[in-house]
Amino acid sequence: MHVTMVKKRLKDGSACRKCEEAVAHLQARGLLERIDEIVWALEDDPASPGMVLSARHGVDVAPFFIVRDGDQERVVTSVLRLVQQLEKGISDRERARLVDPDDVGGI
Repeated sequence: MHVTMVKKRLKDGSACRKCEEAVAHLQARGLLERIDEIVWALEDDPASPGMVLSARHGVDVAPFFIVRDGDQERVVTSVLRLVQQLEKGISDRERARLVDPDDVGGI
């Protein structure tokens, strides 16, 4: 599986807020290293690689992900859906290692 993340860079040079939140979420779940490539969609450059991918796939939100599995390619526009797909192949032991004790309810 090859995962490309398309992030948007705004005209002022900053990354979009949702893109940064998605990166933080993937990092917190221990899944950021499963992202093989990050491509930037520059808001003021329609020829930038991310804008080209956005137009090719008809996606107008950021971030989005292109997941290639062999000959199949699919677009995922939700970081939560991507997490579900990435976690399919993770063992229960690995999943337990990724749980943050602070996220588990207690007494």
